[in-house]
Amino acid sequence: MVISWVWTGMVAISLFYGLLTGQGGNLSGGISRGAQEGITLAISLAGSLCLWSGVGKVMEKIGLTALLGRLLKPVLYKVFPSCKTDSILQGYLSGNICANFLGLGNAATPMGIAAAKRLASHRKDSVASNELCRLIVLNTASIQCIPATVAAVRSSLGAASPFDILPAVWVSSLCSAGLGLLCAKVLGKIWD
Repeated sequence: MVISWVWTGMVAISLFYGLLTGQGGNLSGGISRGAQEGITLAISLAGSLCLWSGVGKVMEKIGLTALLGRLLKPVLYKVFPSCKTDSILQGYLSGNICANFLGLGNAATPMGIAAAKRLASHRKDSVASNELCRLIVLNTASIQCIPATVAAVRSSLGAASPFDILPAVWVSSLCSAGLGLLCAKVLGKIWD
């Protein structure tokens, strides 16, 4: 609700300032261009999301998520102890982590949502568990080895070398995920 008021305030201030300074024409042109670019971006991302959601379902059907779950088992058991008793959760989490690792954020989203629902179903109350918070932190930080989506966007915008950002991506994703997990662990102990 608060964000609605923030956005409304920003739009109102922009409109008021644009009219006050005589930039109403530029403002309306900018609004139109921004809306067109937003629709174009949404449609291009929707296609990618549909593709990777389908790939995720195929991976699940052929048993690839189970294989990934077995490979990631040592790490998953430490971060998400519920995986020890829930093989379906283990499959969703391993698919989500692998998709994030490969920079396929759109592919990670459906598996992350399924894992979050599965983690939430383990609790009787409506309070988020520490494991669910860690999942959200990992998805937000998203450790990436190959930022495929970002490289595709950079390439479509004309970047000569779309993967020249790799060192920065590696350092920033490791730092953000490490710090995020550390904070989640510390805060989980404080409020548990």
